[in-house]
Amino acid sequence: MTPIYLDYNATTPIDPAVVEAMLPYLHTHFGNPSSTHEYGKRAHDAVEAARAQVAALLGAQSGEILFTSGGTEASNHAIKGSAFGRWKSALSWLGRILGRQLGGHLILSAVEHPATAQPVEFLRRLGCRVTVVPVDGQGMVSPDDVARAIAPDTFLVSIMHSNNEVGTLMPIAEIARHTRKHGVLLHIDAAQSLGKVPVDVGSLGVDLLTVAGHKLYAPKGVGVLFVRKGVALETFMHGAGHEGGRRAGTENVPYVVGLGMACEIARKSLPGATQQLRSLRDRLWDRLRERLGERIVLNGHPEKRLPNTLNVSFIGHVGAELLASVPGIAASTGSACHEGAVTQSPVLCAMGVAPEVGKGAVRLSVGRFTTEDEIDRAATMLVGAASSHP
Repeated sequence: MTPIYLDYNATTPIDPAVVEAMLPYLHTHFGNPSSTHEYGKRAHDAVEAARAQVAALLGAQSGEILFTSGGTEASNHAIKGSAFGRWKSALSWLGRILGRQLGGHLILSAVEHPATAQPVEFLRRLGCRVTVVPVDGQGMVSPDDVARAIAPDTFLVSIMHSNNEVGTLMPIAEIARHTRKHGVLLHIDAAQSLGKVPVDVGSLGVDLLTVAGHKLYAPKGVGVLFVRKGVALETFMHGAGHEGGRRAGTENVPYVVGLGMACEIARKSLPGATQQLRSLRDRLWDRLRERLGERIVLNGHPEKRLPNTLNVSFIGHVGAELLASVPGIAASTGSACHEGAVTQSPVLCAMGVAPEVGKGAVRLSVGRFTTEDEIDRAATMLVGAASSHP
């Protein structure tokens, strides 16, 4: 029997309507969007239509949408592009700013995805100063901590909109008020939140935003970087003048079309999708809690979190071992066991979760195609596994 899929935060299946939209651009409309003949024009128009669909979901302008190969490239471009742009400007005026260091200062949270944390670490090795702001026991960043960390040479704050493991939603609008006051760019990773909750770049006040197609029922290998009008980034992919000269490489037309359709579906499904996901998530939590009581603990903020994400610790168990004993469920774990030693998720460590609790963490994430029957069956299997002795 096919396992019940409860790992939507890892990746989503492609929506059938997205596949349908992509198919003509996989065989019939195969032109290069940069070509001036009919084949090229049709591909170009498809890319621009998709750009408008993405912009509509984000509350952005079409010209602020930059297509990438995925969320990782988008975040790398936002972080490195802002740094390289700053350094380029400094070098061009070196004679007037003798003594000014090119490094600069970045701020990120202690629970960022590696697609954010590793580019920042790369810049640290190149001379940037980095401040990592902590999170509380529910995985939340304090806007005041971000404000206190801002220095005269801070050029970027990068904070995820929602945590991919525990689902906690960060107070981005409040953080943005501080970054704007100091003229500092704000980048957020919205890969997990887009399509699940409203994400409006104007209301949030962000300058740069990452989108990953495969978290939104589009294919893997396509993403978006929102770049607010007027924000100057150094080019990350060098070559020909694609994407208005901002990102070299012929556009992946079928996948771009698919992402556009996925954004269109998401825009039309909100806020109903939020309510449906929350209902499924809470149904699962209620069934687990009713039958396990104090043997199960919720990780993350009880209210301010993604409507589809349930991260729980099964007390007395190792999450990886518990999931391995339930092959009928496909989900993720917050712990790993290597050569007899259990390692806890860095996110849970940053939250201060006790090791004896964190080692039993399991992330259960529902999605568009999850059914109530699957929730009930999954709960029964998890309760049975958790009720057995480890």
